[in-house]
Amino acid sequence: MSKNKGAKRTKRRRSEVSRKLLLQYILSFCGVLLAVYLFFVVGVLFCGTVIWYPEDPVYQLLKFIKTNIMWVLAFSALLCWVLVTHHFIKKLLGYLDEVASAAQRLATPTTSPIVLSEELTYIEGQLNRAREKAINNARAAKDAEQRKNDLVVYLAHDLKTPLTSVIGYLTLLRDEGQISPELREKYLSISLEKAERLEDLINEFFEITRFNLSHITLEYSRVNMTRLLEQLTFEFKPMLLEKNLRCTLEIAPDVMVKCDVDKMQRVFDNLLRNAVNYSFEDGEIRITAQQKDNLLNLRFTNQGNTIPQEKLDRIFEQFYRLDTARSSKSGGAGLGLAIAKEIVELHKGTIAARSADEVIEFEVTIPVS
Repeated sequence: MSKNKGAKRTKRRRSEVSRKLLLQYILSFCGVLLAVYLFFVVGVLFCGTVIWYPEDPVYQLLKFIKTNIMWVLAFSALLCWVLVTHHFIKKLLGYLDEVASAAQRLATPTTSPIVLSEELTYIEGQLNRAREKAINNARAAKDAEQRKNDLVVYLAHDLKTPLTSVIGYLTLLRDEGQISPELREKYLSISLEKAERLEDLINEFFEITRFNLSHITLEYSRVNMTRLLEQLTFEFKPMLLEKNLRCTLEIAPDVMVKCDVDKMQRVFDNLLRNAVNYSFEDGEIRITAQQKDNLLNLRFTNQGNTIPQEKLDRIFEQFYRLDTARSSKSGGAGLGLAIAKEIVELHKGTIAARSADEVIEFEVTIPVS
């Protein structure tokens, strides 16, 4: 609806520009024509005060004009039309040159604004908005590419660290002939832990590739959102126990929602995982869901370090990580929230993040059907 209104508003403004130019054209033609006719009237009055002689060439010319006055007036009107039309065509071509030159500047936008003639104020505004958008898009693309390159460097560094540990401990197990079962178990446990970390990092590389090369499509079905969230909290029990966290779920029984189950489960998985990673130990994670009319509002709340506003503003950007520590288990590829935002918006919903007084809250609103 808003796009249709915007299109109508744009069309109306263009019509106003056209009407303004047409009005200028008509007024200019009428003004020139009136000036010519006034000149004829003044000329006739003046000539009436002068004594003329038949042999005078000027008298012969004036007599010819008087005899063919209708043709002279018609020719004068035609000449006025030609002159005014030529002037406006030249003016319009000048406007076209201005717009063409401004369009060329959009190919390599600069910080200096585009300035056009007063009659083209609306087009000037449109071009400057396009210029600003192009600059912002180029800056965002450059920043995203830089973050991605930095992330690849970080992940490459992280890949080497666990791999070195795995090779080192496996080498010890191979070379140590006499090794106690306790030490062997310790070496194997460390190797397994590092190998799992290595697997996580490799999965992050695949995640980056999938995000860049594929477009998310939805497959809708009806799902019991209550059971989906109950199952999710149950699966997270091992992670919750590691930090002695409690997870409470507040939702009405059998809340039915039409959505892409797998994609929406991915959104909730990511939000709950973030809540665990960034929660204080011995804290509580609350998941609340309230349905109003055709909308379902879900909130994931946990206690953790307050996230500054400048980070909240960028938290849904691709490759942006709250935790920039390269070796941190919580430092993922920075795609989870970006993908979550895309999935929610594809469902015609919204997602937002808030943080204050050591409380972090993510709010998701999606249509029930």
